[in-house]
Order: sequence, then structure tokens, then C-alpha cells
Amino acid sequence: MINPQVVESRSVLTTLDEVRNASVAVASIARRSLTIYTPDLEPQLYDTHAFLEVVKRLVLARSYARVRVLIGEPTRTIREGNRFLAMGRRLTSYIDLRNVHADYRNYAAAFLIADDRALVYRLQASRWDGIAELNDTAVARHYLSYFDEVWQASEPEPEVRMMRG
Repeated sequence: MINPQVVESRSVLTTLDEVRNASVAVASIARRSLTIYTPDLEPQLYDTHAFLEVVKRLVLARSYARVRVLIGEPTRTIREGNRFLAMGRRLTSYIDLRNVHADYRNYAAAFLIADDRALVYRLQASRWDGIAELNDTAVARHYLSYFDEVWQASEPEPEVRMMRG
């Protein structure tokens, strides 16, 4: 696992392991919020023990912590199941899931933002190539602004409600 204290501020990512480790490192930085924009709540990233532990520690240690997730197409996630979704069902006060509004479904990127300063960003969600930025509020806020726009347009869909139990 990447230790956020010893990693360069910006890292180029090219493999699943690098993205997985960077996702855990960025999530570990969060003190208030995690924001996830994902095509299908990618199990290789978000359904791992290390990531789930970081999220659980965040929301259980801070009553004000929030995790917001926009899922581009939740069909596969619902069909195959996901431990992150199961945690979301148990911690509904902290974890909020929405299906991306149809007007925004052509957005190909995927990202994870911790608070408003650290992120993992992939231009193409279908590839592992991307960057991890551990301390750049301008870049993080840029993507957070886009996320907020999509979030406002997206309401929980029936599939997401079913996921929440």
C-alpha cells in the first residue's frame, strides 16, 4: 500500500495495482468526504478489503463524514454484488449512491476525490492509465465541481434504491 507521507505529490499510474494503491492512499487522506465517479463501482478498486477498511474508518470515526458515489451504469454492480454496496446499505447516513443522469453518461473518465485536495483520476475509466494527486486543491476542486453538477442532476434510480435495501 502507498503511504501518503512518502509518495510524490503527483504520480503517474499505469497498472491496476498502482491505481488500487493510489485509491487507498487518497481515501486515507480524507477527513470529511470521499467523492467517487465510477462506471460500475469497479470491484477491482472499491470492493477490496483495504479500500473498504479506509471507508469504514472514515465514516465511523467522524459523524459528519460523507461518501458520495455516482455510478454510470449500475446494472453490473447490482447483478454481481459488491461489498461496498453492502456497506452502503448498512451506513445509509454516511454513504449516498446515485445513478448518473442520462445526460451525463457519455463522460468516459473515472475519479476519486478526498475532501477537496487529493484525487485519483483516469481519463478513460476502461483503462488504468491515470494520475494520483495528493495535494492539489485546484485540480481536485475542478473535478469536484463537475461531480456536483452531475450529482444535482442525478436522482436515486430504482436500481440504486434496491441496492440500499
